[in-house]
Amino acid sequence: MPRINLLPWRAQQRAQRQKEFGLAALGALLAAGAVTLFTSWAISGAIDRQHDRNEVLKKEIAELDKQITEILGLEAQKQRLVARMDIITRLQRSRPEVVHVIDQLARTLPDGVYLTSVKQTDKKLELHGVAQSSTRVSTFMRNIEASPWLTNPDLQVVETLKSGGIGSEFTLFATQKSAEPVEEERKPRRPRPPGAPGT
Repeated sequence: MPRINLLPWRAQQRAQRQKEFGLAALGALLAAGAVTLFTSWAISGAIDRQHDRNEVLKKEIAELDKQITEILGLEAQKQRLVARMDIITRLQRSRPEVVHVIDQLARTLPDGVYLTSVKQTDKKLELHGVAQSSTRVSTFMRNIEASPWLTNPDLQVVETLKSGGIGSEFTLFATQKSAEPVEEERKPRRPRPPGAPGT
């Protein structure tokens, strides 16, 4: 007996298409999920690697900051040491100058002039004394001007001695010179040509 298919062929075809479409959609969803999972894993790995690099960079930066701080501390210490060395050098250089200044004060004092006090602030000298006359004070100032270690005499105060004293008190300012030794460079003599006089 022949078999009769009661379903129309279009309904079977539609059902087949729906089945294929469902399988295709399921495959697409699975593929999209796999791509998403792989992409998420790759991005997460890249982020982790970048975090590791950032941590390494932070450690290196911290080490460099520490080294920079140490270098700055050494630079400051070096500047302090250089400043101390400069002060010591100036003090050593000024030691003989004080002796010369005292010697020059003794040499420039004319007869009839006596110093009662000498005060020095840096290069400035403040001299207090007694003179028998203003002429002797002027002579003292000329001697200071001619001195190789003293200069710029400036008379500030002249007061006549009280209680019948002879002469007057004076206050005089002067400036100390810094005599720097000048080294003369010896120039080499040119060789005389043969046959020149004196050869």
